[in-house]
Amino acid sequence: MDTISTSVLLIILAVLILISAYFSGSETGMMSLNRYKLKHLEKEKHPGAIRVGKLLSRPDQLIGLILIGNNLVNIFASLIAGVIAERIWGDAGIFYAGLLLTLIILIFAEVTPKTLAALSPEKVAFPSSILLTILLKLFYPFVKAVNWITNGLLSLLGVTQAELEQHSLSSEELRTVVNESSALLPERDQDMLVSILDLENVTVEDIMIPRNELVGIDINNDWKKIQKQLTQSTHTRVLLYRDNIDDVVGYVHMRDALKLLSKNQFTKATLLRAVRELYFIPEGTTLNVQLLKFQHAKERLGLVVDEYGDIQGLVTLEDILEEIVGDFTTTQTPAPSEEVHKQPDGSYLVDGGATVRDINKEMDWHFPTDGPKTLNGLILEHLEDIPEANLSVRIAGYPLEIVEVTDNMIKTVRIMPEFYSALNELNE
Repeated sequence: MDTISTSVLLIILAVLILISAYFSGSETGMMSLNRYKLKHLEKEKHPGAIRVGKLLSRPDQLIGLILIGNNLVNIFASLIAGVIAERIWGDAGIFYAGLLLTLIILIFAEVTPKTLAALSPEKVAFPSSILLTILLKLFYPFVKAVNWITNGLLSLLGVTQAELEQHSLSSEELRTVVNESSALLPERDQDMLVSILDLENVTVEDIMIPRNELVGIDINNDWKKIQKQLTQSTHTRVLLYRDNIDDVVGYVHMRDALKLLSKNQFTKATLLRAVRELYFIPEGTTLNVQLLKFQHAKERLGLVVDEYGDIQGLVTLEDILEEIVGDFTTTQTPAPSEEVHKQPDGSYLVDGGATVRDINKEMDWHFPTDGPKTLNGLILEHLEDIPEANLSVRIAGYPLEIVEVTDNMIKTVRIMPEFYSALNELNE
């Protein structure tokens, strides 16, 4: 070392710092890559993406190679810096060399290259993968030995190789990715993707037509009355029952009824022969599961039943699809905006039978959805009694006034969200 001039040592030191910057930038570039975009580029046969994909398939080996190279370079750099400083400042120069080299490495070999790599990971990772692939082949035995020791230590801590290589996204993480992709996806597409993810959190009770709103035809009625109900029906599938909805027979498709009518065979007997068997859905079934069940059973509607077999409501395939794409123009169920009416004083008159989840979604309110499904049920659960009109109550911070009660049901409620906002501002 004494035979090498100071100028040459300075050049060697500069080269070592550049190599250290390369390893630091490569590490950040490799780890900052979007793994899903990388997989897409691999499918497109991008050569750089293919090389990087092979390196990232074993992250322990890649990190081991980079850290071995980086630490080796930094150690040699510190030795050379110490020799240079001793020649310039004497024995005290070693102390100054440590401080100066730390600052130089921090700025030029760590912060700057890592920041650049984080901002443009593909521009750094793809070219550097060429040299890293060569180095991995040259130093493979050494890297393998280091990995064997580190993996052994990790296994003692309960970390397996499968966990090291796992890069799947959870449902919540995927939802965050969709919400943060406003620059790439239209708002409409974002809403649809998030709605698909939300299917696993919504059950059939949340979207079903409740039992008291089911429309059907009593086949024990006079035939002329049945004919009139069929001709005036707004549905393509009509429920048939005997005396009450609990004794449901099945449903008839209007297409089948029209065929009988065209053949002059439209009688009660032939109508009953055209009845189709009903499909039953256990309560608590999530929408993502029910969508698959509809697909496998090739059904489009089903009756929701509780644990005792009692009918709770009706769900159709269209109801589930509306959760994803929004309301269809052909839907007969009133939209939340038709059940919520804004008043001049800023309050809202809301139908007591409106679904809490739909109201929250439409009005951006925050009523609890883990209990009763309707606003009427939510208030009854809160009061534990059937109230009279003109009673005020506060639920989830929202002031509510019960305007109309009929047949033991709350028909109309006045909600005052402006008071809710004002109270929140005062609390803050």
